Amino acid sequence: MNTGELVELGQQLRVDSVRAAAAAGSGHPTSSMSAADLTAVLFARHLRYDFERPDHPGNDRFVLSKGHASPLMYAVYKATGAIDDEELLTFRKNGSRLEGHPTPRRLPWIETATGSLGQGLPVGVGIALAGKRLDHADYRVWVLCGDSELAEGSIWEAAEHAAYEHLDNLTLIVDVNRLGQRGPTRHGHDLDAYARRFQAFGWHTVETDGHDVDAVDRAYGEALSTRGQPTAILARTLKGKGVEAVQDREGLHGKPLPEAEEAIAELGGPRDLRIRVEAPSADGTPPAGHTGRPDLPRWDKGEEVATRNAFGEALTALGTARGDVVALDGEVGDSTRAEAFAKEHPERYFECYIAEQQMVAAAVGMAARGWTPYAATFAAFLTRAHDFIRMASVSGSGINLVGSHAGVAIGQDGPSQMGLEDLAMMRAVHGSTVLYPCDANQTARLVAAMADLDGIRYLRTSRGAGPVIYGPDEEFPVGGSKVLRSSGRDRLTLVAAGVTVPEALAAAQALEGEGIAVRVIDLYSVKPVDRETLRTAAEETGCLVTVEDHHPEGGLGDAVAEAFADGSPVPRLVRLAVRDMPGSASPEEQLRAAGIDAESIAAAGRLLVGEAIVS
Repeated sequence: MNTGELVELGQQLRVDSVRAAAAAGSGHPTSSMSAADLTAVLFARHLRYDFERPDHPGNDRFVLSKGHASPLMYAVYKATGAIDDEELLTFRKNGSRLEGHPTPRRLPWIETATGSLGQGLPVGVGIALAGKRLDHADYRVWVLCGDSELAEGSIWEAAEHAAYEHLDNLTLIVDVNRLGQRGPTRHGHDLDAYARRFQAFGWHTVETDGHDVDAVDRAYGEALSTRGQPTAILARTLKGKGVEAVQDREGLHGKPLPEAEEAIAELGGPRDLRIRVEAPSADGTPPAGHTGRPDLPRWDKGEEVATRNAFGEALTALGTARGDVVALDGEVGDSTRAEAFAKEHPERYFECYIAEQQMVAAAVGMAARGWTPYAATFAAFLTRAHDFIRMASVSGSGINLVGSHAGVAIGQDGPSQMGLEDLAMMRAVHGSTVLYPCDANQTARLVAAMADLDGIRYLRTSRGAGPVIYGPDEEFPVGGSKVLRSSGRDRLTLVAAGVTVPEALAAAQALEGEGIAVRVIDLYSVKPVDRETLRTAAEETGCLVTVEDHHPEGGLGDAVAEAFADGSPVPRLVRLAVRDMPGSASPEEQLRAAGIDAESIAAAGRLLVGEAIVS
């Protein structure tokens, strides 16, 4: 397209953004209008993409970080022929693919769900890392974000990581339209302020007029020719560009234009220009697939092994068998034991440093490119990345998260290091799988099983060594459990997971000596939970005690209680959990203080059975 045609295309994108929002009666047309010229030039002149093959390994990748500007995205899709005008006008309607904020669940051309601002660039960094270090392809990653979201700390985690990795295949386009949701942004139209910040992180920057299509074209060309650095294009634009009643005016964010037909006429009326997007030049290299079943590590019953150690060894074995498996860590690989993978498969290991949001976002970006990521850090620190985990679920992303050093059992480090909310956090994520192994062989099996699951998968590992309870050939289906002790005389059931399983077994042994037969269930699959086994135990024993190294809200106890939430008879239920704020003490002292050690479990069992007899 020549200059005149690019100008007309920008106007068409504005008109169609206005039309889509007007048809919906809601949306963000003014945020779309500011970026229309930037998008027109990118798609018409620089993007290489095959809309017929969105999974083409050589496709460039475009991430709309300012996801509220979805009318612009859909207007572009109409211009490329990917959707038609009839579908454009279904924007935000029930059943439409064109949601208020776009998601890859509905549209194959979307890389990641956006709308929680500050996430597009971090995910883009993950995609660009995949291109550089995994795919070894020459595709480029283009991220369009708004100036408001540059206030998010995650943007600067991404900025530093991109520069550190020399991601010259990454271009950030910042639509500096000066206005946020409730008024002016922090730096308004001061492009130099933004440039200084990106330059300090090691980026190449280009300042330009975002409504001068030739200047925008030159800026993109400069980004393409820059080597060794990512590029940030800082484009001065006007929100609501082209319509006097709304242009650069406050109070109009997130609203359709008040006089849509007049605005469309002012913009020159509807057009039907078509963009011929350049196809990628090469196929690229898809991720390597399976090469066979992993030769998982094996331990003998009775050995003392920390589940975090088992995770590191099992992940390394899985990486040997599967070339699509990658590992990411938040500078705690020596503690999570992810460093074992790093030593064996350094080309597929990514050190993300203390930047948990970027670590999870990079995993999402790599998963979007077909890789199978495992991202590990302390369970407590994953809470910082919860919004990224939530949005990964919205995307339908398949990522594996591993949280080590969970619970009071870590001992002397104190509460800041203790993951005591992680099970609740992960259970609340839509479609998630939550696993909490108690021994090394169980951990190894679950690490391998996670790779073939859908959605967000979470594995909780422990710091201290624990006894190997299961043989190396035992199977652990997701959604299952293991009944470790049972008899026809059982008067209560202890339900435990992870570090509390050995404690529950010891308590059961003590109670057996007092004539109280006890069933013990290892509920290693916290979500999905084994309802059938729990209901059978409730029916046959009448009393359940749940024991967890976690706060009482949202963890194991709630998972068990929910197994009876559909009207099934509810047993007597006691929930032992960490109810006070712990301090520093030895692991044994911590378990005792929390009331989740063997002695405390036995005491609760005696009381519960006694109450049942009295009643």
